[in-house]
Amino acid sequence: MTTILVTGGSGTLGRLVTERLRAGGHEVRVLSRHTQPYAVDLREGGAGLDAAVAGVDTIVHCASTPRGGDEQAAAHLIAAARRAGVGHLAYISIVGVDRVPLGYYRTKLAVEKQVEESGLGWTVLRTTQFHDLLVQVFQVLAKGPVVPLPAGVRDQPIEVAEVAERLAELAAGAPAGRVEDMGGPEVRSLESLARAYLRATGRKRAVMNVPLAGKAYRGFRAGGHLTPERAVGKGTFEDYLAAKRQA
Repeated sequence: MTTILVTGGSGTLGRLVTERLRAGGHEVRVLSRHTQPYAVDLREGGAGLDAAVAGVDTIVHCASTPRGGDEQAAAHLIAAARRAGVGHLAYISIVGVDRVPLGYYRTKLAVEKQVEESGLGWTVLRTTQFHDLLVQVFQVLAKGPVVPLPAGVRDQPIEVAEVAERLAELAAGAPAGRVEDMGGPEVRSLESLARAYLRATGRKRAVMNVPLAGKAYRGFRAGGHLTPERAVGKGTFEDYLAAKRQA
């Protein structure tokens, strides 16, 4: 079995990837800002990062933040991986980063390019958004008496555990380049997803579809973040909500 480093290994996706790799018999190191013994801020790099990648066969790069710094973090990680002779770098990205002109998406696309040009063996998997992200958004929007939604926008949420299973499988294999996208089982209007959330949480709110402006909104409205031809996920949004309620 191989030694695998998971960046962001304490996060929503990274934690599940770590569990699956360990269940498969791999030695797994978890790198995050606050997890010992590999507590490293990738945006700063340094000796701690070199220690984390020393002797590693594969890196699964899950660490990411919309607050900025992803490109700098990737540069530090790639440089350390080169010095350590890492053979495989797997990166998780988002469907539509090349079609929707959103700032965070542009950053993810730039990191994809860094990975591809790293000189390392590489794999990039793009997926649609996780169920829990929608729940976080709806929790905020439902604080008032009306839930405002961007008019005409659809989504294709996917179960994070299914993504973790696929990413762990890819990490355990040989570098595969850009693999097929992974989308949730259904393309749904945001309104139908919001109403499902309201029903599941017992909230009574009016839902209002609000037309917006801007290139990013037009990209989402055109479905640039969707992959209906790759609707390979199994768990629906209602399945996720039911499991969350039981938990």
